[in-house]
Amino acid sequence: MTFDDVCAIALAWPGVERGTSYGTPALKVKGKLLTRLREDGETLVMLGVGFDERELLIEAEPEVFHVTPHYRGWPIVLVRLPQANANAVEAFLLRRWREVAPKRLVKEFDAAKG
Repeated sequence: MTFDDVCAIALAWPGVERGTSYGTPALKVKGKLLTRLREDGETLVMLGVGFDERELLIEAEPEVFHVTPHYRGWPIVLVRLPQANANAVEAFLLRRWREVAPKRLVKEFDAAKG
């Protein structure tokens, strides 16, 4: 998986737009950070992942999920995109999108899906 793949998934959702965060490519929802690419060009910063869930992910798939000391105190997990499963990344992104998107957009999105 690549950041282009991540963009293809998320840009299909209402309100998602390309941007930057800390000088790296990012996706935002109405100005709120959805996710960003780290400086290495292969690691996704996945926000909204609680500490317990993060530890389970790292334990289950350490080749995909990890955390650096910088992110240890935040509800974030780092995802190695080349090893990541697209469906899993999409699920995390969609969950985050639902957290930061305006309620109106979430409601419209859900109504359109049936």
